Amino acid sequence: MKMLFEKNSREMLRSARVGKICESIAKKMNLSQEVIESIKMTGMLHDIGKIGVDELILNKRGKLDEREWKEVKKHTEIGYRILSASSEFIIFADDILKHHERIDGKGYPKGIKGDEISLTAKIISIADTYDALTSDRTYHSASSEEVAIKEIVKSSGTQFDPTIVNVFVNLLREQRI
Repeated sequence: MKMLFEKNSREMLRSARVGKICESIAKKMNLSQEVIESIKMTGMLHDIGKIGVDELILNKRGKLDEREWKEVKKHTEIGYRILSASSEFIIFADDILKHHERIDGKGYPKGIKGDEISLTAKIISIADTYDALTSDRTYHSASSEEVAIKEIVKSSGTQFDPTIVNVFVNLLREQRI
């Protein structure tokens, strides 16, 4: 993570935000403290695979071309390999691999769907998307919380797990994130 943060300081703040959102969702779902901590840590590690993606691509202004998008999509598999190499972090590897999978099977890298995707990966997917939508990025300006909520709700049942979307939206409405 330190190497990733040195390569791209924006990722350090983003990782912390995603981890915090994941933690809040897990708490709202009344999961055990041990599971909450694991989900938070996985959320913080979710983009570790970006260490293997060219910095010029990560920092590109504007839309990525097809080749660049293929490179970015490899970050889940790179993260999986990095974490699988460590006995301490292997427990996070599978969730990192799956955090861009979709409920409808149109995600990556494996195209799995529904219950094939872990609860942790489903939570990270929502937290990651919300943070991406509400943060200034090299390729777009931050959206408002309301716009982000509408986008996530619109993708409930296709990209995101509807139960977790409901939990997340309720958290935001209660201002608990």
